[in-house]
Amino acid sequence: MAIYQIIKENNKILRTKAMEVTKITVNIHKLLNNLQDTMYFYKGVGLAAPQIGISKRVIVVDAGEGLIEIINPSIVNSEGQEVGTEGCLSIPGIFGEVPRAAQVLVTGLNRHGKEIKIKANNFLARTLQHEIDHLDGILFIDRAVKIKRE
Repeated sequence: MAIYQIIKENNKILRTKAMEVTKITVNIHKLLNNLQDTMYFYKGVGLAAPQIGISKRVIVVDAGEGLIEIINPSIVNSEGQEVGTEGCLSIPGIFGEVPRAAQVLVTGLNRHGKEIKIKANNFLARTLQHEIDHLDGILFIDRAVKIKRE
């Protein structure tokens, strides 16, 4: 496993749509492991592959309910709306009030290529939306209605 440096907001990879994973290989397994190690090392609650410089549609999340790994995640349903505070390892020292869906249904693949569905609300829903945005080149500051510096 490896701890990667987090890519900061001025890097163009964070503004580029990540490539879909077409085949799950040992390298994808290593990527998942490295994302997990890096996320925990930096005390994050989620991390997307572009944040470590890899343009793949892969995220890891641990919003307090255990580790979730998703390859090619997609939000297939969302309900409600709530505004909450977000920060990002790629944009240190800045926080924003961001409107997000209150509940989401996310589909994707696990590390074994099996389809998974995650129904999430509250903080987990927010975290999943934030990380999936990274895969589409969107940062939380793009959605924030108010931004504050630490």
